[in-house]
Amino acid sequence: MNDNLKRYSAIILALRQVLGYQPGTHRDRNLMTLAALISGLVASGKAHLPAIAAKSKLGGKPQSRQKRYTRWLQNKAVNCASCFFPFAKAMLQSLPAGPLTLIMDGSEVGRGCLALMVAVAYEGRALPLAWTVVRGKKGHFPQNAHVQLAQQVRNLIPEGREVVFLGDGEFDGVELLECIEKFGWKYVCRTAKSTLVYSETDVSSGYTGIPIRDYGEDFGLKPGQGFSYRTLFFTGKKYGPVQVAAVWESGHEEPIYLVTNLPELEQAHTWYKKRFRIETFFSDQKSRGFHIRHSHLSDPARLSRLLIASCLAYYWVVCLGRQVRQKNDHRLIHRTDRCDLSLFRLGMQWLEHCINEGWRIDVFFEHQE
Repeated sequence: MNDNLKRYSAIILALRQVLGYQPGTHRDRNLMTLAALISGLVASGKAHLPAIAAKSKLGGKPQSRQKRYTRWLQNKAVNCASCFFPFAKAMLQSLPAGPLTLIMDGSEVGRGCLALMVAVAYEGRALPLAWTVVRGKKGHFPQNAHVQLAQQVRNLIPEGREVVFLGDGEFDGVELLECIEKFGWKYVCRTAKSTLVYSETDVSSGYTGIPIRDYGEDFGLKPGQGFSYRTLFFTGKKYGPVQVAAVWESGHEEPIYLVTNLPELEQAHTWYKKRFRIETFFSDQKSRGFHIRHSHLSDPARLSRLLIASCLAYYWVVCLGRQVRQKNDHRLIHRTDRCDLSLFRLGMQWLEHCINEGWRIDVFFEHQE
């Protein structure tokens, strides 16, 4: 069995175990195409269809395989609800006990498109849960897009699981924060220093609010310090009460300002620092991994379907890397005294090692104990 066929066979078996599709059915035919896309992405490290087709095994010439992938990307019956959310649910169910850290952020994908993504923090990385793709090179998504994506993710969360939601300055909109509060989630989001806040007296008396930065100036805030107010009302909509906080980390030119429903400043800041883990996901999908920005796709719907394959590939590689590290098998391919590789790079190198040694290829899409 050649390397491409070996990899593909292991992937299709793992996909069928989760979705329960029987070989020979129409749904399974789509699943076979998905398995080939995942296999080609991991083998080539590229999201360009000709590169995927050259490294995948699905029968026919590379040009025929490329056409099949194109049809799959155009197929309106292929969507996250049927092809990805079952894996996201299984992933969340498999994660160790404790609060789930959800992170929302956006990034450029494909040719001239933006993806808004929600991911869950995992072992120093972030695993994608849901996304939406639109045309545009830069800029913020409308707040209703934030809310809709949060609602999708809410349906994936295991019952009774505690959640902490994190976002940068784009995700401090009142509609989103109200939505998160209704879910019973905690949140910590960055906000602008010019954001208006109101005391209870201001609200009752109709006084004008003042920018958050003015509170910092009142405190004489300096590097290495922070302050918080627990009962302020937020923006011109006077949403609250909330806690607003400022933290001026040493070595930074100015403070960052946060809005949160957590009770303590230190706790809120500790959670917020995990927000940057989603940047590792975007890097692994782009320059350090699958080069999703160079897929040559410009249609948001097609890019969204390609993300199904690349995100499942990411689940597999990161969880495999974590297992390799847990078993100390990294010593076979890396340093014996410590491991400097990210889980993504470790998983990719381990797969290559398994291929070279003729070993079995393990495929799973969830956390393994």
